[in-house]
Amino acid sequence: MDGRVDLDAAYAHCHDVVAARAKNFIYSFMLLPPARRRGLEAIYAYCRVADDFADDDGLETAERARLLADLRVRLQLALPEAGDAAQERPGPDAELDPLLLALADTAQRFQIERHDLDLVAIGCEQDLIKARYANWDELRDYCYHVASSVGLACLEVFGYRGPSAEVRTLGVDLGLAMQLTNIIRDVREDVERDRIYLPADELAQFGIDEEQLRAGRVDDKWREFLAFQVARARELFAKAAPLERYVRRRSRICPAALTTIYQAVLGEVEAADYDVFSRRASLSGRRKLGLLGQAFGRTIAGALVP
Repeated sequence: MDGRVDLDAAYAHCHDVVAARAKNFIYSFMLLPPARRRGLEAIYAYCRVADDFADDDGLETAERARLLADLRVRLQLALPEAGDAAQERPGPDAELDPLLLALADTAQRFQIERHDLDLVAIGCEQDLIKARYANWDELRDYCYHVASSVGLACLEVFGYRGPSAEVRTLGVDLGLAMQLTNIIRDVREDVERDRIYLPADELAQFGIDEEQLRAGRVDDKWREFLAFQVARARELFAKAAPLERYVRRRSRICPAALTTIYQAVLGEVEAADYDVFSRRASLSGRRKLGLLGQAFGRTIAGALVP
């Protein structure tokens, strides 16, 4: 089969993953130029596979760890770097091979560092051995692995002008803000899986124990605690806001849309009086399209980078 056809099929596979699973991301990808959209879809599909391996309760922990280790080996083979140690090639995998074909093409096309992608799998491996976080520093490190590292890879696909260190710092903050929003939204689901992605010292400071989390009890202590976390997420979004003006004009809609949609999720949490146990905060497709329009208008009105 012609290599171009193989690559097109690989990207089509990634698009199918995004269409089926990316409830927020698909809206932010819609208005991107085709090559950049396909690159982001390849990154998302890779992250989705890593996350699914970590979360597959139908498998023993050891098997999930093996799958993630195998994924990291495949990533190294797909994105080789000077000095790599020899690795035994894993057996064929009909799902991973197309995905990594597209990811390798994306990485080469946009000069993505393998390290940023590898951190995602390392963060997912952490889910297999760690289910509690002592403080914000610990939780921040986890969020950096599973979200900020993704954002850094995506920045290369967006394209940007400006000092790399400064722009990457803004990308890190946006990833932290988005992951903390996910954590706030998903408290109930995570507790049901015996995972608490909330700083233990801050829970204690507000007088909240694990029994209250398992019971899903919303009281003034919980409202104050979650309002504190929402404020932290909003502060991170505010710190990341200058990122949009560094990103190239044709790509700027993506971080703008993600910021707008995720902040709206925080608004839903606030509107529910911080009850994230009775109903998962979510947005309708129509609402997301409306927010996409708002984000597009903001990128047009804002300062533009050629």
